[in-house]
Amino acid sequence: MKKKRSMINNSFLKYSAYVISLGGFLFGYDTGVINGALAFMSKPGELNLTPGLQGVVSSSLILGACLGALGCGNIADRFGRKRTLRWIAALFTISTFFCAISMNFAFMAVFRFILGLAVGAASSLSPMYLAEISPEKVRTINVNKNAIFIVLGQLAAFCVNAILGNIWGSWGPIWRVMIVSASVPAIILWINSFHIGGSPHWLLLKKRFKHARSLFSKLGFSKEVSADFENNSRKSSNKQGILAWKKIFKTPSLIYLLISGIIIALIQQFSGVNTVMYYGTILLEKVGMGQGGSLYANVLIGLVSVIASIFGTRLIAKYDHHRMLLIGLSGNITFLALLAFVMHLNFFNQTITSLLVLILLTLFLASHQGIVSPVTWLIMSEMFPTIVKARFMSIATATTWITNFLISLVFPLLVAGLGVAMSFLIFAISNGVSVLLSIFVINKREIHKAYQKNDFLTKNAN
Repeated sequence: MKKKRSMINNSFLKYSAYVISLGGFLFGYDTGVINGALAFMSKPGELNLTPGLQGVVSSSLILGACLGALGCGNIADRFGRKRTLRWIAALFTISTFFCAISMNFAFMAVFRFILGLAVGAASSLSPMYLAEISPEKVRTINVNKNAIFIVLGQLAAFCVNAILGNIWGSWGPIWRVMIVSASVPAIILWINSFHIGGSPHWLLLKKRFKHARSLFSKLGFSKEVSADFENNSRKSSNKQGILAWKKIFKTPSLIYLLISGIIIALIQQFSGVNTVMYYGTILLEKVGMGQGGSLYANVLIGLVSVIASIFGTRLIAKYDHHRMLLIGLSGNITFLALLAFVMHLNFFNQTITSLLVLILLTLFLASHQGIVSPVTWLIMSEMFPTIVKARFMSIATATTWITNFLISLVFPLLVAGLGVAMSFLIFAISNGVSVLLSIFVINKREIHKAYQKNDFLTKNAN
């Protein structure tokens, strides 16, 4: 118990974990801020966006995130986790500023795409980085910080949007202030990234043993664990610490891990959660809430998501991850199906219908943000061997963004063609498909066996 307590009270580890989690905060803030800003920038006096153009503006960030996540692994392997995080923070700041001064649709779409490169890179790097700097007994706690910071970022964006939109909503360019507010946490991340620890596992991959030994000690790893990691790294025949793709594709256990990671990434996005994150204000206006009421309703949704993520991550730390994933997906199915039922039958008056929609949306987000999202990020951050972790994590994260991009691009057209109720019913069905994938494709024991077989840092360390 004393060892665990000393790890938790390690001020350098805690500081590094919170700074790295700011990458998750920015991920949440930049994906959430468009929720309120989109309605204002779509007005005729501003960017005059049609439903189709709204989809392009929202999904351009996601398309950039696909590429950012995909390319982040190679950069992080070559230059290190710490330096890559600093570059991500700089890109966040610069691209946010140019989004805020956009004068037309094309300019906005281009710089939202560039901003997406930073969002995608941060979404891939942060959970992996947190896992690598954390001793085993606090690894789940630290990786879950990233999941909590994602929803904290979304809540912060919703709060800023609600305050600005209701106080200065009559001023056309208020959306520019909403967007540029995201530069504040980006600057904070950039400044603090100079003072955090790097990844000792990356240093071992680069055969920088003395530096790795010192960093392991500073982060609270025991001397025995540090020595085991170092010895196993020295025994590794791979002098560069990088496994060639040709070798990877000849290793069935690595292929299995990669495919499993991609499936877990797909499951995270099949829920349709980000349609609410990006289009929540517009959806709530469609069911009868005014502009101001929709903005404040988003704050409530964001607040419940944060509370759910805090309690959900504590449950995930105590119970089987695979079982918790199935529980979360079952909640998604239930609340989305009820939501579709309420909106389609229209049994109630406008006030009751709006209230029920808000309650069910909130419960759906609590289920996803409290359980499904953090447990999928946690599984992905832990399932890949060190020698391929950055690249496999990049591919899995890119999968989440590619799926997110496709869903976000077609969602406005889906709502226009089939209606909101039918759209949510489709997502209830897709969550059912995710349950089947979780039961019949993802095998917890096989994942663990494949990990142990391929990670030289864990061989003979137990």
